[in-house]
Amino acid sequence: MEYKDYYNVLGVDKNATQDEIKKAYRKLAKKYHPDINKDNKEAEKKFKEANEAYEVLGDEEKRKKYDTFGNQHDFQNGYDFDPSQYGFGNNVKYEYRTGNADEYSDFFNMFFGGDGGFDFSSFFGGESTGRRSRSYSHKGEDVEAQIEITVEEGYEGVEKLISLRGRRAEKKLNFKVPKGVKDGEKIRLKGQGEKGINGGKNGDLILVVKIKPEGRYTLEGNNITTTLDVFPWTAALGGEMPVNTLDGRIKIKIPEGIQTDSKIRIGKKGYIDKNGKRGDLYIKVRIVNPKRITSEMKKLFEEFNKITNKT
Repeated sequence: MEYKDYYNVLGVDKNATQDEIKKAYRKLAKKYHPDINKDNKEAEKKFKEANEAYEVLGDEEKRKKYDTFGNQHDFQNGYDFDPSQYGFGNNVKYEYRTGNADEYSDFFNMFFGGDGGFDFSSFFGGESTGRRSRSYSHKGEDVEAQIEITVEEGYEGVEKLISLRGRRAEKKLNFKVPKGVKDGEKIRLKGQGEKGINGGKNGDLILVVKIKPEGRYTLEGNNITTTLDVFPWTAALGGEMPVNTLDGRIKIKIPEGIQTDSKIRIGKKGYIDKNGKRGDLYIKVRIVNPKRITSEMKKLFEEFNKITNKT
């Protein structure tokens, strides 16, 4: 009988973690799955080998017994050995709840086939695993995508429609972005990822939120910043101006002599996160000239220029 090196099948080290084993298996299962390898006997063989390897290494108890046997006898992959020399009788019986013995190698059936003529405890120092349940089904892959929203959309909450192209088809999906979502946070939509294999659960769709840096507002923590254009005479003399906030339009006071890039802080008018914590609004002043200058305005500017040149 041929000894099966399951670590070699999955392409992992013997000291690999369970998470590394799982990732290696899922990669191979995706690569060689029959759905994407129609009538490919070699891919079908590798798919079965990967499933058999994961059936053992993905189960900590089976892996322990497998490692114990392999370490004691230092077998190499493909090594031909006689099971009867290691205590396995010739009349071993196997019992399956699902699946079929032909799906597995003789090596697997000898060690992990279930009830029958060999008592695992006599060899491994533990109890028999008893009957085993077998299935090729496993959860579909999770899919990650990025969505972009504005500060206003995050503040109010918004419903979005996106198109997703999977390995098999393209679909459109409506979903809600919750109020107070922050840049970089993830929205998980259960069962909207890749389809499960052979009855397995579908994967999830994970949407990574990206808040657009451009637009009326920029967000930093829970504080938001917006820009206000101010004419030179208002900046010099001061006054009141209307400003748009996330809550609506308000009037603010412009201090006399304010300069470009100065900021006016309005407390508790910023972003509200999912915990109800609210930041501040910072209004950044930008001094601008009117796009159209009348003759009267031009005379005043010329007069102003004369005065400033005298000082």
